[in-house]
Amino acid sequence: MKNKILASVIVRTKNEEKWIDICLSKIFEQKKVNFEVIIIDNNSSDKTVEKAKKYPVKMLNIKRFLPGKAINLGAKKAIGKYIVCLSAHCIPENDLWLYNLIKNLKGKKVAAVYGKQKPLPYSSSFDKRDLYNTFGDDKRVQKNDTFFHNANSAFKKNIWKQYPFDNKTPHIEDRIWANEVIKKKYNIIYEPLASVFHWHGINQDMDKERCDKVVRILEGLNLNREKANIHDLKKLNIIALIPLRGKSLKINNFDILEKTISHLKSSKYIKKIFVSTDNQFTKEAAKKFGAQVPFLRPRQLSEPHVDIISIVKYSLVKLEEKKVLPDLVVLMTENFPFRKKGLHDKMIKKLVYNDYDSLFVAKKEKGSIFSNSKLIFDGTVPKKIREKNILVSRIGICTILRPNKIRYGSILDGKIGTYTIADELSFLEVEKNNSINIAKTMKWISKGK
Repeated sequence: MKNKILASVIVRTKNEEKWIDICLSKIFEQKKVNFEVIIIDNNSSDKTVEKAKKYPVKMLNIKRFLPGKAINLGAKKAIGKYIVCLSAHCIPENDLWLYNLIKNLKGKKVAAVYGKQKPLPYSSSFDKRDLYNTFGDDKRVQKNDTFFHNANSAFKKNIWKQYPFDNKTPHIEDRIWANEVIKKKYNIIYEPLASVFHWHGINQDMDKERCDKVVRILEGLNLNREKANIHDLKKLNIIALIPLRGKSLKINNFDILEKTISHLKSSKYIKKIFVSTDNQFTKEAAKKFGAQVPFLRPRQLSEPHVDIISIVKYSLVKLEEKKVLPDLVVLMTENFPFRKKGLHDKMIKKLVYNDYDSLFVAKKEKGSIFSNSKLIFDGTVPKKIREKNILVSRIGICTILRPNKIRYGSILDGKIGTYTIADELSFLEVEKNNSINIAKTMKWISKGK
């Protein structure tokens, strides 16, 4: 088999849990080329390595990362005639990306090829401008130009043996290498058909206002640029997690937990539903309603002073120990049974298509807000002249989270989004000792609202 492999694809990683699955899935969809994949990982502390191991890849680790050193390590272990470099957060646009990239390497004078990079809809204006201006639609042969970008590139192994990458430079190892091979009278080819989506750009510290104007002009030239979407929601491993303290709630012998599980089972995208509880009765009830309960959590995690994120964090760690590696976690609690069906799927779409780290359901607060008798927000001011609106969120209604934010207890860090709804009933909370009218509650539950 070794002599049939034409290309060796090197993917350098460092905490790329968010991207590695979709990157590798797109690589292994490639046609017309026999290839191998080599992962060069720099001590990732997230689930990058575990997710990568789901695929038939060679795994190598580099303790002290330098870009050229990592490529040289991969190239030494490669058995392909051609070496391909792809960043873990670069996503091939189609199944002929690899073929279009390496077909240009047949010429004797060609040392390397690099492909097109396109922004994603949620890339910043800075990055969109950089990528639009740098990677055009015309193929070119560079005899003097030393621009070369390793995020999406290929080169001949026999030429690399003569001119390996700089092992010490922390930056632009690709430009340094290209400068050397151009001096030796080799050519570099830019191939726009070998296209990938790349979420960040190649420059920084630009004028934001001017950048926005340039991007609007560039996007106006090609309206299809904003339609790029790399995500297939049905292929993501999305799980739901319902944390529960003690016995699940009942109203007139109706299980509120069953209502929440029923909502989640209607999802197009959620693969599995888990209940995290410390109670054997709740465990059996959850299993009967169609959820999984692979563990009982310690009673001390149900003490009144323990916050919900600590419970969720513990539950995620336990699930990951059992090889459950979610891309997203949908968090719901049982005591909001009046949430509208389909809310979770709409929120999943918004989080993924806008690249949020966390997404909270929210409603606009119309009244005044006080804290210890001190006015925080004056709801008597007319909406049209308020300086800002106040949004109120309840985490248990529905919250979508990326696992790394749960794992490190940082759900309020990163890129946070809100999904605003006007439905007051979704915010109605059922508790053991509250004063909600039972008859009205049961009426709404029976209607499946």
